[in-house]
Amino acid sequence: MQTPVGSLGRVPSRLLFADPLAAADAMTFARRAALLGDGLVRLRAEAGVLALTSAPLAAASLLDETPTVLGMRFLAVDPELVCDLVVDASALGPDPSSGAAVLLPETGRTAAWAGVSPPRTGWTAAGEVGAATLAVRAQAGIAAVARTVPTDAGEDVVRAVRAAVWGADDDELGGLPQGVAFAAFALGFIAGEETATVRRSGPWARVSLTRGHVLTRSTVRSGLTAVRATGAV
Repeated sequence: MQTPVGSLGRVPSRLLFADPLAAADAMTFARRAALLGDGLVRLRAEAGVLALTSAPLAAASLLDETPTVLGMRFLAVDPELVCDLVVDASALGPDPSSGAAVLLPETGRTAAWAGVSPPRTGWTAAGEVGAATLAVRAQAGIAAVARTVPTDAGEDVVRAVRAAVWGADDDELGGLPQGVAFAAFALGFIAGEETATVRRSGPWARVSLTRGHVLTRSTVRSGLTAVRATGAV
């Protein structure tokens, strides 16, 4: 669904960053996000900080078991900028008049994954994972998807395979879904011999690297409860 960007609040036609490097960083994130998931990016700015969020993995329907895995990057922007909108990542573009600015599209989009924001506080340490391990698990998952998807498979089959691979808890990632590694890899967050920190807050888990953060939210699916035996014990 598309909506006029101007209707989403006091939003200018461009994002003004602290310097050209930050603007280029935002464009790099957008180019990568455009190739993942639904190709959308959420832009949330306040107090001089812009949070860019994409969803490399997210369920497309109630029956879709794909895990929700978000990628986030924080950049310094104009302190007066306040916005919260979702746009096509591919629609963001450099401003010819300023190397420190990025142009916004005229219309916004809606995304179910953007309706539930991770908590800002209450995170507790829950371990570490090496960047090399993230890269290896991402590549293993990509290979598994390629091996499993049948030739000329329909969209539903592809989604089911991806959900099974990326939604599986991975012991090498401390029990996090393997999709966390995919998001970190696909968004370019993995570099060098860095060790990522893992934190948790309620159903959320966050893997933090120098280049960005990957967040995932565990889902409790509703259904019938187990039948208990009655009578004397």
